[in-house]
Amino acid sequence: MKTLDLNRIKRTIKNFNKASVLVVGDLMLDEFVWGKVSRISPEAPVPVVWTTSESVMPGGASNVAHNIKALGGTVYLSGVVGNDSRGALLVDELEKRGVNASGVVRDQERPTTLKTRVIAHNQQVVRIDKEKVDNISPDSIDRMLEYASGIIKDIDAVVIEDYGKGVIVPRFVEKLIRLARRHKKIVTVDPKENHFRLYRNATCITPNLYEAARAVGLVSRDDLPVEDIGGHLIKQLNSDVLLITLGEEGMCVFEKGAKPTRIPTMAQDVYDVSGAGDTVISTYTLAVVSGAKNIEAAHIANCAAGIVVGKVGIAVATQKELIEKIKKEVKRVR
Repeated sequence: MKTLDLNRIKRTIKNFNKASVLVVGDLMLDEFVWGKVSRISPEAPVPVVWTTSESVMPGGASNVAHNIKALGGTVYLSGVVGNDSRGALLVDELEKRGVNASGVVRDQERPTTLKTRVIAHNQQVVRIDKEKVDNISPDSIDRMLEYASGIIKDIDAVVIEDYGKGVIVPRFVEKLIRLARRHKKIVTVDPKENHFRLYRNATCITPNLYEAARAVGLVSRDDLPVEDIGGHLIKQLNSDVLLITLGEEGMCVFEKGAKPTRIPTMAQDVYDVSGAGDTVISTYTLAVVSGAKNIEAAHIANCAAGIVVGKVGIAVATQKELIEKIKKEVKRVR
């Protein structure tokens, strides 16, 4: 952080207000059941959770859109939900947060993905998933591509958020990346490990180390140093930038023709890593379209991730929190 210009970073973050991003991908509704544990069940060796409250949040690609909006950007969201009460609730929650959900397609043949997390004493006890992961219909693909084509001139970037739930399929991704590149828009991808071949020619890809290792054919992420894994992967994908997140070790950034750059973690207290990858790609994308260089954008994204993992549940960061975090980090390393 000491080599970065704090005033320049602050200007970049303020420019988030001028940025406009299209987010596409797998939409989910995250449900949280909050409670306390006082005993073990007599029926099985599991805790009995006494519920004290319940809440819902946008999840998956919806959470990426929420992150961008919370940081000051204008965001358009496209994906697929079921024609059900959960889908209506998700769209309602997005609109409450200022996310433009006009690109969300309703499919009567699919349920809206629901992930229910039971949390007791600030610890996740169990997660329950309700979903259908078959590929979306050709009609849904056509409607999403039509939406993207209609707004492509009004946006600065496209974020592809792939959770492997059926939205990110070859015909859709290939046409979307081609559309964005034709209009000179950057494309950032939060990948799924078995879909990497679909992301060729994207501007930046942000896998974690496990996903990156699997993408180059490794059984274990420990079989090669991250520098070798990233070097192989960026050549395969023909991307400008590869940002590999390393959990408690921070991240490693690869650029064409340059040596990898290691960025240490910015998290002091970690309560919940859920959604940290969503925050990284959201912040990185906003930073790049707001004037940051790739390494600067990665530092800013790293700080944002350090904020959200210090919160319980699916969380977002604000501009104010981000600027304060970066100030503290710059001061700490001097």
